[in-house]
Amino acid sequence: MSRVIDVRGLNKSFGDKRVVRDVSIAVDEGRITGFLGPNGSGKTTTLRLLCGLLTPDSGEGEVLGLNFRTESSRIKRQTGYMTQRFSLYDDMTINENLVFVARVYGLDDRADRVDRALKRLGLAERRDQLAGALSGGWKQRLALAAATLHEPKLLLLDEPTAGVDPKARREFWDEIHALAAEGLTVLVSTHYMDEAERCHDIGYILHGELIARGTGEEIIDRSNLITFNGEGPDIDHLAHRLATQAGVVSASAFGAAVHVSGVDRAALEQALAPYRQAPYRWTEVKPSLEDVFIQLMSRETESVQEGHDA
Repeated sequence: MSRVIDVRGLNKSFGDKRVVRDVSIAVDEGRITGFLGPNGSGKTTTLRLLCGLLTPDSGEGEVLGLNFRTESSRIKRQTGYMTQRFSLYDDMTINENLVFVARVYGLDDRADRVDRALKRLGLAERRDQLAGALSGGWKQRLALAAATLHEPKLLLLDEPTAGVDPKARREFWDEIHALAAEGLTVLVSTHYMDEAERCHDIGYILHGELIARGTGEEIIDRSNLITFNGEGPDIDHLAHRLATQAGVVSASAFGAAVHVSGVDRAALEQALAPYRQAPYRWTEVKPSLEDVFIQLMSRETESVQEGHDA
């Protein structure tokens, strides 16, 4: 596989606020890389820097074999970008929107390209429907059709499934994997852990820093996190109490169960000791990505607070 993105020391500030801090990232062709992190963490800014929509303050490297700082216009022409907010024209039909996009890109064989996009994404029978009358899931398909109409080599998706139902989300991800199998490289920001698990690899961004990178399994294995699953009558009510105990990084209710995690086994066992008796049952389990990311957020928040206190 060829390297599509290889960028080092990426930085961006807006005024006195540093939004992206020394981010370095490499992505191979045909990979789906997920970016996770809380709101304001720098995910969207990083995506826009990589595709040439924003100019970095510093950094070096290549995107699509081009210098990402001096050849951003060429990168943009080979990149598809799907924003979180639907950005096509509500008062135009599906077909008219795609024809308009084809003209903006100066594409040849416009009618044929539009027909293929409509068929691929199941939009052919709706081609004369106004975009503004579509549900969230169908708007999502139209936006994806528009973002890939010019056959880009790199696709950037900024929280693309926000506000759509689970069935539409699954169908969307099936299409993204089909595109990746054909060689398209995809970067996607998301808040959904199940979507992160569908990515080939993940980057977790917090306060503008890329603090974890790898496959889901690699990130879990490197966390050194110990997790117990607790079950029993109303055990979910213990989550808040356990979260305040020494040695507990996180305690989260999952339906009628609770996940309790920490990195110090002895301290974690001591926190659980008062609740080891019946009717509660505890089983050590493999941490989930959500468990790990809660740990990363807690660790980084503590680090920031210590810096402020110093």
